[in-house]
Amino acid sequence: MSKRGENIYKRKDGRWEGRILKPDGKYIYLYGKSYREVREKKKNTTNHEVAAQNSTIAKTNATALFQNWLKNQFSGCIRRSTYDSYYYCIYKYVIPFFQSGEDQLSECRVRKFVQAVAINQQLSVSYRRKIISIFKTAVRAIIKEIGISISTINDLQFPKMENSTVEVFASKEQIRIEQAILSSNDFRTYGILLCFYTGIRLGELCALRWENIDLESGIMSITATTARVKNHDPQGHKTIMVTGTPKSRSSCRKIPIPAFMTALIKNIASDDRRETDYVFSSTDKPVEPRTIQRLYKKILKSANVNERKFHVIRHTFATRALELGIDIKTLSEILGHSSVGITLNIYAHSMLEQKKIAIQKMNSMYLSHEVIEICTVNEAVV
Repeated sequence: MSKRGENIYKRKDGRWEGRILKPDGKYIYLYGKSYREVREKKKNTTNHEVAAQNSTIAKTNATALFQNWLKNQFSGCIRRSTYDSYYYCIYKYVIPFFQSGEDQLSECRVRKFVQAVAINQQLSVSYRRKIISIFKTAVRAIIKEIGISISTINDLQFPKMENSTVEVFASKEQIRIEQAILSSNDFRTYGILLCFYTGIRLGELCALRWENIDLESGIMSITATTARVKNHDPQGHKTIMVTGTPKSRSSCRKIPIPAFMTALIKNIASDDRRETDYVFSSTDKPVEPRTIQRLYKKILKSANVNERKFHVIRHTFATRALELGIDIKTLSEILGHSSVGITLNIYAHSMLEQKKIAIQKMNSMYLSHEVIEICTVNEAVV
């Protein structure tokens, strides 16, 4: 009788038959008088196939393979900012590693690269995971294209991430920042305030058009994002501005705007700026993300708040939302996360704080029980 997963069967004519699946999807058929004989033949054939593949890999220049993969990605349909991440990772870490030793895409080199990244303490854990993820994506595509097999690729382990607390602005800091924004004469600072109360990303803010905001219903539609990316044309500038779809399908979303924020945007709309396409730009082009970041730094300085990354505003919005009791599913949809799990993982610490508050409410129940017991005892004495 054949064993599960071995692809060895007894035929009606009494012989045993075994099959080996090749990378091209075709099978190699082996025959023998006994199960053991076919199993041995299968083992020897598999070893021969692996040796042949290793010989093919040894003749392949890994640098050229990764460069070709990048070229295919550039001509594909991925976002430019995603391509930039791939490009930087491959040229900064992957190619230099393979060129420093054997420039071959072998199982040994693949495993050594992952180990080198995993122990690199100069990189954050999240960025190490990102490098390995991009590397695995590239290697999988390469081995599929050239018809080889690297079993190691499915066994590669990501560096373990510790649940770190996301950085947020304290409530007092946020109040000072909002006061600085309202005291500013620059209408673009309202965009920063909008991020505090809707959690949208910097790129989404920059790409926001008037047609994306329904001032009557107070609903904002996120349909695009703007980013400054590397220009791969040697004849042009080093970087270019690109506007495209958001980072995932779930990032295209509708977000209700607080009434006070709608009123502020209406003030902008009442000016001549409504004639431009973009809400926070004075031209028919999206506002430059770096311009908003510089403006944000000025606001922090004016509010006497320590400088932090712009993305901290998004974390602050999520934390305040949890503090106000907004459920995690609704928050996940507002943030545009692809799953509730992502929201839970990022804001695990905030969720814990809310759990503590919820459990503390049990004190009132305990105290009420204690009062009832005292009253009962007193009545019995009387």
